[in-house]
Amino acid sequence: MSFIAIDLGTSFIKGAVLDLEAQRLKHIRRIPFPDALPGQSPLMREYEPNRIVSSVKNLLSELALHAPDCVGVVMCAQMHGMALLNERGEILSNYFSWYDQRALMPHPSRAGSYFDVLAQRIDDKHRRQLGNELRPGLPVCLLFWLAEQRRLAPGLIPVSIADFVLSVLCGPEPGVDTTNAAAYGLLNLETLQWHYEVIETLGLDRLRWPTVRKHGEVVGYLTLGSRLVPCYTPVGDYQCALAGALLSSEELSLNISTGSQISRLAPDLIYGDYQTRPFFDGKFLNTFTHVPAGRSLNLLVDLLSEIATAQGIALEDPWVYIARAAAAISETDLQVDLTFHTGPYGDRGRIANIRGENLTVGHLFRAAFQTMADTYYALALRLWPERSWRNLVFSGGLAWKLGVLRQVIREKFQTDYRLPPTVEDTLLGLLVLAWVFSGRAESVEQAMNDLRSRPPGWCAEESSPTGL
Repeated sequence: MSFIAIDLGTSFIKGAVLDLEAQRLKHIRRIPFPDALPGQSPLMREYEPNRIVSSVKNLLSELALHAPDCVGVVMCAQMHGMALLNERGEILSNYFSWYDQRALMPHPSRAGSYFDVLAQRIDDKHRRQLGNELRPGLPVCLLFWLAEQRRLAPGLIPVSIADFVLSVLCGPEPGVDTTNAAAYGLLNLETLQWHYEVIETLGLDRLRWPTVRKHGEVVGYLTLGSRLVPCYTPVGDYQCALAGALLSSEELSLNISTGSQISRLAPDLIYGDYQTRPFFDGKFLNTFTHVPAGRSLNLLVDLLSEIATAQGIALEDPWVYIARAAAAISETDLQVDLTFHTGPYGDRGRIANIRGENLTVGHLFRAAFQTMADTYYALALRLWPERSWRNLVFSGGLAWKLGVLRQVIREKFQTDYRLPPTVEDTLLGLLVLAWVFSGRAESVEQAMNDLRSRPPGWCAEESSPTGL
């Protein structure tokens, strides 16, 4: 028995066949996510939605050839993006990515940006109920921008990218599960339904809000060859990755990739000085997100490679040299602040305390890694003041790639760590969900426990020749 898994990521769309009998990922495929539309303002990031649908459809067709016994399709996707449909389910907008920052444009009232005006209308109580995660890239901010410019017709339906894709492929009325609904910035975590009081306050009450669904609900059926296969409601890639990391309540998660997050799994909704997101089985994640990581480090790599690139010299993977050079430095007094991009931790990075002896690649990246470790530790103490975590769980491409980074963080925390069974954490998370949806486990927690008890190497993935 098998499922097909699709991960609609930010850079790539990934897919795999989930072999439930062998508990393995097979025929892993990765294709680039379509390019953003050209000619836009630097604050805008839009994509042609039908190109996304076409890419997913082609990937499903390819994977179906390797899954003649497929009994379900599971999907996760990048969060905090959206598209707009009319009441007939027809697409009326481009896909707006979470990179879109148009809410930072000046508001006509001269009271600051659109985001500033929006933030002033949401009090502290409501902000906590919404997850304490208000920031310019959320769909609520884009919708507010559109509403203030009178560009939102009554009855439009805001949908996540995965729910839009399934509505086209399967034809169901668009819905959304709690993990993706929370990503809008308008889900009341106490009721796990839309926060209609805030929606009305922001002038968004004329929209038609998709039904909030539970994970595991069948939202439609897809024809694969001669078979009619159920498609389950898509989930957020953040929660899916932590399910794939097989995170337990005794562990502290560090997901390090383009951006990074530090998270703690909680059995109940507990407000604090952190963000809160719904997880599976009625649990929640206390977390800090958008911590500077790979995106900021890549700016340093681009700077070091600029002259070679300008002269048409193609460098081999620079990270091999960077990792070796950083590992050779035991300590450094160079200082690197990685807040190079506007975000919750600032918008002005810096490199300081430069001397002739420490201005090297090894010192530069050792200092950057040390800054990351210090930041994670400070945030960990806010999530878990008693410091009673059993160990760290690393996930994300950068954490897998850079052993020296893991070691620097381990030294800061003075705590052991583990890696997930596979670098493909979101696909493994979809295997966890398929394990539940197929009836092999009663809950996501049980499925993670079942898979956590497997011997090392149990999930050796198999890629197709044109895959990873």
